[in-house]
Order: sequence, then C-alpha cells, then structure tokens
Amino acid sequence: MKNLKNAFLGICCIVLFLVSCTPKLGPNTNKEEWISLFNGKNLEGWTPKIKGYTLGENPMETFRVTDNNLRVSYAAYDSFESKFGHLFYKTKFSYYRLKAQYRMVGEQVKGGPGWAFANNGFMLHCQDPKTMSVEQDFPMSMEFQLLAAKDEGERPTGNLCTPGCHVHIDGKLVEDHCLPDTKGATYPIDKWVNIEAVVLGDSIVHQIVEGDTVVTFTKPVIGGFLEGLDKTQFKDGTPMTEGYIAIQGESHDTEFRNIEVLDLCGCTDKKAQNYKSYYMKNDPSACVYE
Repeated sequence: MKNLKNAFLGICCIVLFLVSCTPKLGPNTNKEEWISLFNGKNLEGWTPKIKGYTLGENPMETFRVTDNNLRVSYAAYDSFESKFGHLFYKTKFSYYRLKAQYRMVGEQVKGGPGWAFANNGFMLHCQDPKTMSVEQDFPMSMEFQLLAAKDEGERPTGNLCTPGCHVHIDGKLVEDHCLPDTKGATYPIDKWVNIEAVVLGDSIVHQIVEGDTVVTFTKPVIGGFLEGLDKTQFKDGTPMTEGYIAIQGESHDTEFRNIEVLDLCGCTDKKAQNYKSYYMKNDPSACVYE
C-alpha cells in the first residue's frame, strides 16, 4: 500500500511539473490577423506594370480607385493595343490565404481579344515585377482566373492558367496553359463574387469560389514558354515556393474590394508572444519573446 501511495504521489508530481512547464497561451492565439491590401482610398502598396511601359507607370489611369473600389479601367483608352497590365502588391507571400470580391463592369474596350471579354485574374506566386521585361505580357505566375457570363452559355469562374509554369493535378504534371474544366458557377456581369485562394508554398493550392473549392493543384514549378521571361533567372523545374500577388488587366473593366491576406507563415513556438495556432510554416526569425 505504501509503495502504491508513493507511486501515486510520484505521478502527481510529474503531472504538476509538466503543467508548470507548459507555456500559457495568450488570449489572441487563435484570433486570425487578416491584412487588408487595399485601403479603399488610393493604390498605396500597389505598383503597376503594363506592357510597353516601365514598372510604376500607370498610363491613362488603367488602375484607379472609383467609389472606394479598386478598378481596372479602360475609360481613357481608344483601343486596347495589347496593353496587358498587372498591379503588384508590395509584399511577397509563401503560405497564405487570399480573399476578395470582384465583379465585371461595363463593356470590353475596343481591340480587346475575344477570350478576354469579362476576364481578369489574381496572379499568385508572381515573379518580382522588377524582373519583367518592358514588353512582357504576363508575369510568371499561377493565375486564379476570374470570369463573368458571355451570351447564354456557361462560363464558370475560378479556372487556372499557368503563364511560365506547370502544376500537378492528381499526381500528374499538367503542361496545358489553361484548365477551364472547373466546378465553378457562371455569374453575370455586375454581380459581386467572393473568391478565396489557399496557397501553401509549393505543396498545394486551393481556388475557392463562393465557398466551393473549384480547383486544387500541387507542386507548381517553373516551366514552359512565356514571351519576355528571362530564362537565365527562371530555370525550368524550379519549385515555386513564394511570390507576389497581382491583379490583372486584360481589356475589360473590373472592380475589386475587401482584398485581404492571412499570412500562414510565422512563429510556431508556443513560448513566443506572437505565436498563432493557425500558422502552417515556421519562421523562427519572427518570434518575439519577453
């Protein structure tokens, strides 16, 4: 009986020791800290790159703010003339969630290609815009394609296009430039649509429309031909682990709002003041201790 009592006391001491050593988590450990990428007033934090122009030029106010919405506008254009544009956010991300609302508005500008009618996109894991050539149409990236209805047929949004890269689907390398067969729905012009991307480095990406996952792919790598891409800097087969977020401009006016990112990369040490339970990739350099 004495031995049993001593064993019980020993177990209690161990439990108390473990409890005392377990870090006490802060009250905001599970609170998601979303970062707003657009302030509704101006293009602070964003830089345009339009074909034929140097980085930072915004001819004819292609990218502007209208009624508190970020707008891709062709109101001042006489003709499109293949001036494909992209608006880059200032920060690179690796593991993250991106969410936003978009809608197509107005008419397509004269000279816009037929496939670009009511067509825009969020470009994910973009190359640094400083590495784009002046005449480059698109950045190397994974495009979360955004569409609206045309005529009477189905035109599901949320497709994947891959300028300058390839992805894997169901374990197989896919080299097609665009994968239009998604589970997405067709939405009319002028309707706001909720989209979200879950991007986990070079492992897996989910593209979500109105709460439904319409495309999932894995292992994005650099590959394929892209006009103007410097292949001495971007070698085929290199995993795409991080990059910039960009909004596209392809000849049809589009509006965006509520653009937010949840960074999933951060300090995963529970002893740190800034530990978050939802972080999926550890960044020891980000840890803050008392």
